Amino acid sequence: MAHSAMSGTGTTSGDDPLQTAVWRLRSRACWADAAALVPPGTAAGAMQRAALLVERCLYTEQGWQDAEDALRTAEALAHDDEERGAAACERGQLAYAATLHGVRDRADEARAALGRAAALIPPDATGRALLDFRRGLVAENISRSPQAAKAAYRRAHTAAALHSDSLLLSFTWRHLAGLALRDGELAEARHGFAESLRIREELGYLVGTAPALVSLADAEVEPEASRLREEARRLFRLLGGVPTWLARQLAPPAAPSPSGV
Repeated sequence: MAHSAMSGTGTTSGDDPLQTAVWRLRSRACWADAAALVPPGTAAGAMQRAALLVERCLYTEQGWQDAEDALRTAEALAHDDEERGAAACERGQLAYAATLHGVRDRADEARAALGRAAALIPPDATGRALLDFRRGLVAENISRSPQAAKAAYRRAHTAAALHSDSLLLSFTWRHLAGLALRDGELAEARHGFAESLRIREELGYLVGTAPALVSLADAEVEPEASRLREEARRLFRLLGGVPTWLARQLAPPAAPSPSGV
């Protein structure tokens, strides 16, 4: 079962050709096209479709109703605890994305859904790593609790490595590095950001490469920092301005005001 679009399904040569096609579209910010390839009518298919459309919301700030509809279908088709837990994990992620982007405050829903997922997904299940990572996102960006976030990211990092989920590792490396940068641990931050970028480039995760470049730039010195940001701008334009939230970080610095104004 595909627990989430955040998994690395489709990224290796031995994967199902359908999953490889889905991955290629998803990695190029074509989530709706990727979801359209997934056969409907099964719990696994409905879950993967929902996960892809939830991810589109996070990256584009659009498609909220499509994601909600797909998620309701996945919830209706889930028939065991692990599938219900996966659906709850996506429910929490959708609520998190809506809160993060200021669409609507759904913070309580996000926490409740992820808590429900934690009660349903066994500790050793592959979906647990993603759940821990998402609980870290809520802790860091909604609850403003970096220590709780770090603990959740570390659990996710260990589990992602155990299950060889390279894509999720690229996320845990990046977010652990972000916390290290906040704490002034520059060498640790630079290493984590570089690992995240390396993995995303190896996987061909184009939509996630520009954010990784910007993060690494934040830990580098000139002229390397400017080179990395310019490469991020190129990819950002190539993908039509996705992820949308990256626009603020890539905006060129404002020109100085004329003297006396």
